Amino acid sequence: MTPRLTVSAPAKVNLFLHVTGRRTDGYHTLESLFALVDLVDTITLTRRDDGVVLRRGSVPGVDAEDDLAIRAARALKAAARVAAGVSIELVKRIPLGAGLGGGSSDAASVLLALNRLWGLDWPRARLAEVAMPLGADVPFFVGGRPALARGIGEVLTAVTLPTRWVLLVQPNAHVASGSVFAADELTRDSPSTKIDVFSEAYGRNDLAAVTCARHPAVRAALATLRTVSPDARMTGSGACVFATFESHDGAQRARAAVAAALSSGEVTHVARTLDRHPLLGFAR
Repeated sequence: MTPRLTVSAPAKVNLFLHVTGRRTDGYHTLESLFALVDLVDTITLTRRDDGVVLRRGSVPGVDAEDDLAIRAARALKAAARVAAGVSIELVKRIPLGAGLGGGSSDAASVLLALNRLWGLDWPRARLAEVAMPLGADVPFFVGGRPALARGIGEVLTAVTLPTRWVLLVQPNAHVASGSVFAADELTRDSPSTKIDVFSEAYGRNDLAAVTCARHPAVRAALATLRTVSPDARMTGSGACVFATFESHDGAQRARAAVAAALSSGEVTHVARTLDRHPLLGFAR
């Protein structure tokens, strides 16, 4: 078995995100179209024979015990009753509190990589069962394809999306998802869609009104981005906002225009959508 693997964990954007209800257990039901993008964290996993799961190095703002990558490794170790351990080192490029799914993606890539590193050969559906308690977005990343998510994020329908260039604008803000979902003013009754094919400008992000009201930097970044793309929107619970373009040149021209209008502190990045997860072949 391979003693060491270095893998990628891609970010995601929510092309739309509708909150359709709230269950009695407090979880929200959603409908969202997820796209993978090639902004990635890099994770190096080294097999250990002493059974220990640990993180090497630090991740600013994330304690090792709270790190989803570590929690994912420990959850899989327990579920599979594996004697081996693993050392995990992360190089973070996906910003925290951005709505880009960085922590969830790290967790999913750890599950997929350990499926190979530990020689488990588990099917994707079985890994998804381990993924679900870690967070609603983790099963999407394990699934490995752009997808329409329903339920609390666990009901996934793979979709085919055209390749697009995505201009990401990260305001100088960190958004806690829990506070947005807990907001009394959050819209929770968007009607459920009955279709699986969507136009480019379909839908909206139901979380945006709450996040923008509480984080002026997000509101300002979204307003600026809409000057070059009226269909710009927020991903997840924020803080990142984005717009899609048919060409790399178009996205770069928009980036230049937006950067000139933004105040200091915002970060812009042009990414490309992916039709498959880099680790798609790591599980059946």
